[in-house]
Amino acid sequence: MSTFLLVADDDWVRNDVEAALAGPGATIETLEDPRLAVHKSHDLVPDAVIVDMQVGSMGGMAVIRALKGAAGSDLIEVAPIVLLLDRGADAFLGKRSGADSWVQKPFSAQEMRAALDEAVAGVTG
Repeated sequence: MSTFLLVADDDWVRNDVEAALAGPGATIETLEDPRLAVHKSHDLVPDAVIVDMQVGSMGGMAVIRALKGAAGSDLIEVAPIVLLLDRGADAFLGKRSGADSWVQKPFSAQEMRAALDEAVAGVTG
């Protein structure tokens, strides 16, 4: 069983992620307010966190930095993080943000799963 925390406020992004990861044993908790990501991650302890680059008032990079900062202070366990990019040219932002992997929107189910596998391998590897 896998639990994912999705931080996204656009319906189409949430729908695409849910369609890509849907299946037996998969639970996706969606959070529209990025300011609650650290608290929700602490409560949920997800297997991975998926963050949209263009989410709410913080933006994906700020969400990732907050999650990594909280993990660094032992407030939460480190979970692999996948950043959803708007353009392929934004890959450098994925690196700078501290995300463990990233994928460009729109994505296929295979691309999303590959990004998650890469993120998990990066954290556990």
